[in-house]
Amino acid sequence: MAMISSAIGGYLAGRLRTKWVGVQANEVHFRDTAHGFLAWATASVLGAVLLASPATSLVGGTLAGATQGAANNAQSSPMSGYVDTLLRSENPSAQGQQSGDDQRGEMMRLFTTSFRNGNDVNSADRTYVAKVVSARTGLSQADAERRVNDVVTQVKSDLEAARKAAMQIAIWLTLSLFIGAFSASLAATEGGGLRDGTWGKKAYGTPAINR
Repeated sequence: MAMISSAIGGYLAGRLRTKWVGVQANEVHFRDTAHGFLAWATASVLGAVLLASPATSLVGGTLAGATQGAANNAQSSPMSGYVDTLLRSENPSAQGQQSGDDQRGEMMRLFTTSFRNGNDVNSADRTYVAKVVSARTGLSQADAERRVNDVVTQVKSDLEAARKAAMQIAIWLTLSLFIGAFSASLAATEGGGLRDGTWGKKAYGTPAINR
């Protein structure tokens, strides 16, 4: 889509431009290329501005709703699923499964802060989390520590996958911008050549005279 839209914009920029008279063909070629590039650059800036407006509104709405959703933070946190895995009891009817919202919130804050500031949970926090898991689920300390290690490993794996996906998106976005710029510039030279009747002809160095 970036290539097609940029090529159309560049072609129109070159095809609809007023013909220069008495200008050397290589200069005409350069100007057509520049017109196509400028058309691509203008469209890219306008597109970024148009996309930034809803993004700003979305961020503003998110910030405005942060206070309202504070009470439901335990359910809305990205770490909720991991904490659910940690605190899942071997006996679903256990009383501990029905209480301890403060502990859930504490653990989610601990996980969120740990993985925001680094890429792991330190040993002291792991020991504390294992004790909470053991008390809430009835698991032995060794089994609780094993579950904590498994969940931490899963979090790290998911975060790494998210980072790789974000990196790939950034790379493809950059490539699409370069491809769009090249397509617009090339299509502008084609549009200019068709306008002047010189497309495909090596007439560089001679004036493009209107007949």
